[in-house]
Amino acid sequence: MWPALQAFRLRDAIDICLVALVLYRVFVMFKETRAVQMLLGLGALMAFSFLAHRFELYGTSWILDNFWSFWVLALIVLFQPELRRALGQVGQNPFFRVVTRAGREQQSHLLDEVVKAALSLAGKRIGGLVVLERATGLRNYVELGVPLDALVSADLLESIFLPYSPLHDGAVFIRGGRVAAAGGFLPLSRNAQIGRAMGTRHRAALGLSEETDAVVLVVSEESGRISLAVEGRMESPLDSDALRRRLAEFFSLEAAPPPADQPWWEPARGWLRK
Repeated sequence: MWPALQAFRLRDAIDICLVALVLYRVFVMFKETRAVQMLLGLGALMAFSFLAHRFELYGTSWILDNFWSFWVLALIVLFQPELRRALGQVGQNPFFRVVTRAGREQQSHLLDEVVKAALSLAGKRIGGLVVLERATGLRNYVELGVPLDALVSADLLESIFLPYSPLHDGAVFIRGGRVAAAGGFLPLSRNAQIGRAMGTRHRAALGLSEETDAVVLVVSEESGRISLAVEGRMESPLDSDALRRRLAEFFSLEAAPPPADQPWWEPARGWLRK
């Protein structure tokens, strides 16, 4: 025991901390998803394999041993949504966002037009779903819609979501400072904790925000409530000032005010909980 402690180095402590951090992030990522049940199932198979070897159940041991020979491929297939989300988060660092961000003035005008359209739709109780691209590319979703490549304007956005428009049921994608497509489809959220009162638009907004770093604006057709889905969380209801401020913060046009007397470790703890 003592020789082992004497051989313990600083780099060993750093190595242990890094492994613990990676495992913690994996568990946080899998929390409240179907992956939890899959992990429990894999754990049960491992325990069953150990018992089969212990009690010399040769047939069962052979089957389980052959299963573990291709477990890497099985994990990739089973955890494909979670792995795609984790890899997407690598590119969501602020360093990468600088590369894809449009000019500040153009972005500010774009957000003003989006806010104006959202307020108009909310006042008329017309549903809307607008996706604002950030660092993670949304090309695979955009291609499912009707291509437009038009300038962003409140009148255009409002006309798309009018009830008699053939594109009003889908999502509008804004990328590169332009309306890229309309009538697009979004993946529904897999979060089992979502209440039954949340409609399809809100579930679709949450679903895309869970897989990408996009900001998704939702206008409720029933209540006229305006909401924002970001990083798997829904913020609502929002008035005009709060909506404009939050969009400016998400696109780094306005610095988010830090909470009063915030401890130095709070930002790190917030990142770990994402």
